[in-house]
Order: sequence, then C-alpha cells, then structure tokens
Amino acid sequence: MVRPGHLVNRSVDGAPSGEPPRTAADLVVFIGLPASGKTTFYRREFASTHAHVSKDLMRNVRTRGRRQAKMVDDMLSKGISVVVDNTNVTRADRAALVAAATSHRARVVAYVFTGSPAQCLARNKQRRGKAQVSAAAILAGAKRFQPLTADEGFDAVYRVTIGSEGDFEVVRASLPASF
Repeated sequence: MVRPGHLVNRSVDGAPSGEPPRTAADLVVFIGLPASGKTTFYRREFASTHAHVSKDLMRNVRTRGRRQAKMVDDMLSKGISVVVDNTNVTRADRAALVAAATSHRARVVAYVFTGSPAQCLARNKQRRGKAQVSAAAILAGAKRFQPLTADEGFDAVYRVTIGSEGDFEVVRASLPASF
C-alpha cells in the first residue's frame, strides 16, 4: 500500500522551511474518469484510515460542491484525513481542494487514475445497477480533462494503473509541466 510522503524540499514534518508544522491530516484527491477504479481503490487502500467524500453519495443534494467543501473543511479542522473520490478532471476542481488543504496545513496528495476512455467504458459495462454510469458521462469527463501540472500545489502525486487481474499498480510520479 502506498501512503503519501514528504517532498524533498520540506522540513522533517513536511512543512516548507520556516513555516509552522503541518497537521497530521492528509487530503487525498483522486483524479480520473468515471469507472477508472477510484472507489474500488479507496475501499482497498484507504477505507480503514481516511474518511470518504464522494459526490456520488450525495444524490439528493442540490449543491454537492458546497456540501463536499463543508465536509472536507469539517474533517480537516478535526485532524481527520480524507479522500475526495470524484473525477476532479479540471484545474478549478483541484484548486478548491488544494486551497482547503492549505488552509488547514494538511498535506495534499493526488492519485491520478490513468484509465483511457475505452478502458473506463469497458469497466463500466461490468457494473450493475446504480454503479453504472452513462457512456456520455465518461466521454464528457475525457473531453473536460485537464492534465495535472506541477504548479497546482500537490505535495506528492501518484499514478494509478489497473492491471489485467484488477490489481492496482501505484507509482510515485514526478510532474513535468503537465501530467
């Protein structure tokens, strides 16, 4: 299992030199198309250590973005590590989360799920009932996707690939200008 780490240019507690120490909480941001394995990965790797926030679980909430922000803020203010399990395909989606982590002095870590639209469509066909999303949602996510860039403020970035047996390969990524 891979857990968030510190950047080389940080002090022992993960805070930039000369700044107050960070909290013990982590904000983990999943980035990937629908049906790329995000929720399965959360269940396997983070369910025992991190709270789970997902707009998919807020079906009857009109202002899901606002509700998500409040839940993340509440948990981080209590020192609870949290995973935001949404597509987060745009810089604006991610910027709001990085700002929340920064305001609570929490580490913010990205996990980028690398499934292509074709792979996600195939995985989605294996789902049943409410777990299945429309093909249009997957294709729209792919169209809106903005590559992660080094200047977005993440303390660490991991690339997640699903193997043929459904296992996850997680590799720490070095960010070029865009990911």
